[in-house]
Amino acid sequence: MAQKVKTGDKVKIHYTGRLKDGKVFDSSKNRDPLEFETGSGQIIKGVEDAVIGMEPGEKKNISIAPENAYGNYDEKLLIDVPKEKLPQDVTPQKGSTLRLVDKQGRAVPVKITEIKDNSIQVDANHPLAGKELDFEVELVEIA
Repeated sequence: MAQKVKTGDKVKIHYTGRLKDGKVFDSSKNRDPLEFETGSGQIIKGVEDAVIGMEPGEKKNISIAPENAYGNYDEKLLIDVPKEKLPQDVTPQKGSTLRLVDKQGRAVPVKITEIKDNSIQVDANHPLAGKELDFEVELVEIA
């Protein structure tokens, strides 16, 4: 009987992630498989949960709700940043990405959504927040 993935296993998968319109947003097809430990929270919950119980060579198509992917869209993550807080060499443009530093010192990518007289509005939501995602997952091996 073939081995099945259980929590705590190290696994390698190939995957293709698509939006509901079919547009591919990420894929491991032309690179090494993604390796992670199940139950560790290293990848989005929906994909991690789907791998449990799979056997090497098995393929699965799954749909993942936002709360099991990159979270729901949060209006509180639309933040006004005073223009004087921007580095001197930055000319803000709507749609461009900046990196802000959070309270823990981590760089967080944010998208400029609006330019006002004395500030800019940035969106700190993950670009895929609030979206239902479709994944094709293939279990390559249990490492």
